[in-house]
Amino acid sequence: MRNAFVVLCLLVALTGCNHQPPEYVSRYTAPVSAPPPPPPTPVAIIGDVYTSGSEMGEYGAHGWPALMTAQLQQQGIMIDPKVGAQDGSGYVAVGHVHDRVFADRVPEVVRPDTKVVVLFGSANDMETPADELTTAVGNTLAAAKTAAPAARLLVIGPAWGDTYAPQELLAVRDIVQAGAEAAGATFVDPIAEGWFTDQADLIGVDGTTPTAAGHTYLAGKIAPLIALQLQPPVQELAVAPR
Repeated sequence: MRNAFVVLCLLVALTGCNHQPPEYVSRYTAPVSAPPPPPPTPVAIIGDVYTSGSEMGEYGAHGWPALMTAQLQQQGIMIDPKVGAQDGSGYVAVGHVHDRVFADRVPEVVRPDTKVVVLFGSANDMETPADELTTAVGNTLAAAKTAAPAARLLVIGPAWGDTYAPQELLAVRDIVQAGAEAAGATFVDPIAEGWFTDQADLIGVDGTTPTAAGHTYLAGKIAPLIALQLQPPVQELAVAPR
């Protein structure tokens, strides 16, 4: 009996030595980090005093390019605008300070990965001969396409702060529109759409320059235009022959 008890104790001891504790399984799950946001989309903006701002309106952070950028950001559209604009400039007319025309701004603000190039204006070209303006518009748009081959071109014609634009300005508008269409650009006509004619406080006392309210107005007009240009192209569905 004693021997059996000893054997039983030995068996228990041996069994206890061979027993392995249960494997520990962690229930902790490491958090999945969100991917970094994509970089902002490069956008180039070229224009005259309507874009550069003046003492009649706003500069820098209060001009329409900055206000437009903030509006798009609120919609989840992140852009990185590069602005080249100056009072007095146009496709042919030179700026009042740096003596630059729109084409001179292309290498300054358009880079190979730019997605949208905006050209806005210009009433400053009203005294330019038609053939000279036609050539300048074509050369400027060609330079933009060469600098950023994949970019979309958004050409905004000259704006006017009154209901009735002079014939000289309408001639500029027509030449710019023809050049934009020839280059495959999207053309927007502020004169035909009545920009600045629905509020009295949008243009300064000089009769031509946007006020602070005018820059806010422009931001609201141009933000959806740029958002539309940033949309992916619609793939045309192939139609099966009948």
